[in-house]
Amino acid sequence: MKKYMLSVIFLLVACAVVQAMDTVEAPKLCQQCRMDRTMFAHSRMLVVYADGTKTGLCSINCAVADMNLNKDKPVKSMLVADYSTKKLIDANTAIWVVGGKKRGVMTALAKWAFVNEQDARAFVEENGGKVTSFEQVMQTTNKEVAEMAEMLNELR
Repeated sequence: MKKYMLSVIFLLVACAVVQAMDTVEAPKLCQQCRMDRTMFAHSRMLVVYADGTKTGLCSINCAVADMNLNKDKPVKSMLVADYSTKKLIDANTAIWVVGGKKRGVMTALAKWAFVNEQDARAFVEENGGKVTSFEQVMQTTNKEVAEMAEMLNELR
């Protein structure tokens, strides 16, 4: 009976993992750093440019780096994963949390998006950080990405 129950539990977990993998849109790898976007489904982004091209990324830092490389292409929209559900939402209207004890993706300063303020505040209560506007998140990320690019240039 124990073997049977363990087999059932294993199958349920395997199905959940496969289902979660199916929910992440292409591309599989971040087009900036090559990290697996399924693994980072909770922080991934999709930048849609005015010419119709789309860039799949693992984080807001990689999204900003991509937009910096494509300054000649106007951005039509930016989608970000809701931290709680992993579903893509509009980055401009998301409730953002910056900082806290949860380690960020491609950044020293974590940045997480939430579809609603209640989830963001619950996250802050448990992990720390600060609820912040999208504009502030973009300013912080632009500065961080610029500093990283400068450091890399100095190493060359």
